[in-house]
Amino acid sequence: MNNQPSSYVDNTYQLSALTGKVIAAAQTVHRGLGPGFEEVIYQRALAFELPAHDMDHEREVWIDVHYQGKNVGKKRVDFVIGDETGSVMVEIKAKFALEDVDFVQALSYLKASGYKVGLLINFGAKQLEVRRLAN
Repeated sequence: MNNQPSSYVDNTYQLSALTGKVIAAAQTVHRGLGPGFEEVIYQRALAFELPAHDMDHEREVWIDVHYQGKNVGKKRVDFVIGDETGSVMVEIKAKFALEDVDFVQALSYLKASGYKVGLLINFGAKQLEVRRLAN
């Protein structure tokens, strides 16, 4: 499979060029490590890989959670990744397969964060799993 960012671009999605670069970086990590490690290992490896793909990032970012206009708490997301086009929220998993609860959790974090685009990436499967999210 081609590992160029353009291979993962689908202009029907917002910030597709950016998410394509994130997916390409994640594919590089997955090919290098394979499945079977804890989530934190993939977080660290992706943090090393992102600058090679010309992306800025913040790892373990705290977001405010609001209810009826009031701040009711904070939640940590794995990454906020950006380039000159914008920023996306990224949630990482390291499990055999993504489950509906993972998608629901990531979508809730995306809504709470205020970001318009997110990615849910699972490094634990035999092949990298990616779900694009929109708020």
